[in-house]
This record gives sequence, structure tokens and C-alpha cells, in this order.
Amino acid sequence: MSIELITITMFGSMLILLMLGLPVAFSCGAVGIIFTAILQGPSAVNIVPTRIFGLMVNYLLDAIPLFIFMACILERGGLIGEIYEMVHQWLGWLKGGVATASVVACTMMAAMVGVIGASEVTMGVIAFPEMLRRRYDKYMAAGSVLAGGTLGILIPPSAMLIVYGMVDNVSIGQLYGGAFLPGFLLSALYIGYISVRSYHNPIMGPAIPKEERLPLSGKLKLSKPIIPVAILIFLVLGTILIGIAAPTEAAGVGCAGAFVILALQRRLKWKGVVEACENTLKSSAMVLWTMFGANIFVALYVMVGGGKFVTDLLLGIGERWVIIGVTQLILIFLGCFIDWVGIIMLTVPIFGPIIRQLGFDPVWFGVLYAVNLQISFLSPPFGYALFYLKGVAPPEISTTDIWKAAAPFIGLQFIGLILCMIFPDIILIVPKLFYRG
Repeated sequence: MSIELITITMFGSMLILLMLGLPVAFSCGAVGIIFTAILQGPSAVNIVPTRIFGLMVNYLLDAIPLFIFMACILERGGLIGEIYEMVHQWLGWLKGGVATASVVACTMMAAMVGVIGASEVTMGVIAFPEMLRRRYDKYMAAGSVLAGGTLGILIPPSAMLIVYGMVDNVSIGQLYGGAFLPGFLLSALYIGYISVRSYHNPIMGPAIPKEERLPLSGKLKLSKPIIPVAILIFLVLGTILIGIAAPTEAAGVGCAGAFVILALQRRLKWKGVVEACENTLKSSAMVLWTMFGANIFVALYVMVGGGKFVTDLLLGIGERWVIIGVTQLILIFLGCFIDWVGIIMLTVPIFGPIIRQLGFDPVWFGVLYAVNLQISFLSPPFGYALFYLKGVAPPEISTTDIWKAAAPFIGLQFIGLILCMIFPDIILIVPKLFYRG
């Protein structure tokens, strides 16, 4: 069987299973195992446990459940809601201020959560109804929550960058450093869009009435409980950036610090701890099982010559920037159907060597991946953020409304992606400062 036919058959089978509703982990795993038996013989299926075991013993993966647990325990302690209330009071006097506060709060939460679910759901419950109550344009209200929530997978401690660094053998500390400015760039683009639209048409985003605004003393009082958490996040990420601690060690310290902060503030409840553990198990299991399934799929594809086939196909284009553009278009297309874990596991083993061969910085390309995959979370029909928000939105908000709300913010994400491609130092300046002298 030719490699062209194998490529069409394997990826076609996987997409059919995904369309039928089978999770990515089992779609990739099933296709990988079946085609391994067909193409390499039944005995070749023995590579499956070997590939999975290699992932299971990788200690870098310990950082994912630890960072997720840190986020869950802080969220169960009520701190995420307080972050929003604090930012809401500081920025609510602006036109579009409540939507801006949502984006700023999501940006702050992104430095705690590492995944998008917690931000989307929490802000969907707290901020979205608040904006609708204040007669905000429903598309701007939904869009600000959707776009802000996706920052959790880009701004450190991003679980996505941990997986990428492990798969492509790139320094996670450098990836974290490189992701800061792109994350803040996207946040600034969202805020700029909200502000311009609101000042041009104040009905879209009215400021909160004067009688509801707190004096400076009240705002400072609201900020006090957040200060210890901000210090904790700064210490956790700072130790990674300057090389004092590995991501796994820093994540462990973060979990312990979160417990201490909540205990001192008398917010630690046994029920909250149990719920945080359950959410951590669910989120971590989703990531790890998808990694296992996709790893089986890509192992076979590379074994039968798929890696060389794709490499020759892309390098045959000639111009290296055109090749970069093609890889980004492939990621955007896959993002409409597959979650980020599957995309990384399926494409990075193939794209990574090509990028090095073309002379591009692997840290730059890794962060570019994360910026690109922001688009996938807002892209119909399977964008995760769309369904997270729909799950907690008021009944009068339809799925079509949420899709329409995402459209202008997808455009802003494209702008951010293009800027990061044209000006690589947006990504590389922090890694150069901390790691490369």
C-alpha cells in the first residue's frame, strides 16, 4: 500500500470516528492499533504498551495535574470570583469596562489555571449574566468571556506548553518565557477592540452607574485577599523562568502554597478539596488518554514512512515562510475537529524536525503553536470554549449567538498570530533575556 493511500485511509478513518462522536483518544488509538496489525502484522502491536509506558514514566507530565489542582483548589476557595469582582470595580467606570474587566480577570486567572475550562465556566457564570443585566450587547459580552477564557492555555502555567515541550524536547521554561508577551498581546487586542466598539457606540458597553462604584478604600479592600495569590503565582512562575525549579517542582510548591493561603484565609473546606480532586482527575485523564491514543497513531504513521512523506511534501514547497504558513493553516483546519492534545501529539513529531531543518527557532514555533491553537477553541463546529460557555449561558442565548460572538475575536487572534510570525522577538525576547544571555 502506498504512503499516499495510507495517509488518506488513516486520517480519513480517524475523522470518521470523530464525526461519529468517539473521543480523540479512542479514535486515534483504535485506528493506530488496527492499522498496525494490518500493515506490520499482529506481532507489531507489541509496540503499543512500549509507547504508552514511555509516556507514563515521563516525570514532566506530573506538572499537568499539579497545576490543574492548584487552579481547582483556588477556584473552590472562591478566589476566582473575587478576582473578577476586584477588577470589575477598578475598571467598571470605563465604557465597556465590565467586558474589559472580564478579559483582565481571565488574563489574571490564566496565570493560575493552565487550562481553559475553569476560566470559561467561572466567568460564564459570574461575568456573562452581569453584562447581560447591564444591557451589554450580547455578542460583545459573550465574545469577551470566550476570548479571555482561552488565554489559560497560552499564558503560563499552560498545560499545552508542557505537553509541547515534552513531545518536541524543547525547554518548558523557555516556552513559558516566550508565551508571556503573546498572551498579553492577545489580551490587549481584545481590550482594544472592546474599548473602541464601546466608545464608538456606548450602548454596546455602558459604564457602571456612579452609585455602584466603590471609593478607593473599598477597591483596596477588595484587592487584599488577592495579594497572597499574586505573590504565589509570581514565585511559582519566577522560579521556572530563572531556572531555580523545574515545572514539576514549581507546580508542587504552588499546590502547597495554595493550601496554605486558603487555610490562613479560612476558605479551605473539605467539600471543596474533594471537588478539586475530582475535577483534576477528569481534566488530567482527558489530557493523558488523548496523549496515549495519539502517540500510538503517530508512531505507526512515522514507522510506515509518513514522517518522511510529509517532510518531503512540505520541503518541496521551497520558500520556508510559505512552509510556515502552510503548517499554520493545517493547524487551524485540525483545530476545527480535534482538541489541542491530539493536534500536538499528531503533528509536532512531524513538524518539529522540519522547523529545525529550515533554521527556525523551536521555542518560537512552539509558542506559535499555542497562539494558533487559541483559534481552535473558538472555531465552530467543535470549539471547546463555545460549548463551555453554552453550558452555563442563560437559555435565551443560542449556540448561533455564541458562534457569532466568537467571530471578531477569531479575527483578533489571526492578527496576533501574524504579528508573532512577522516579529519573532515578541516571543523570543524573554527567553533571550533569561536563558540566552
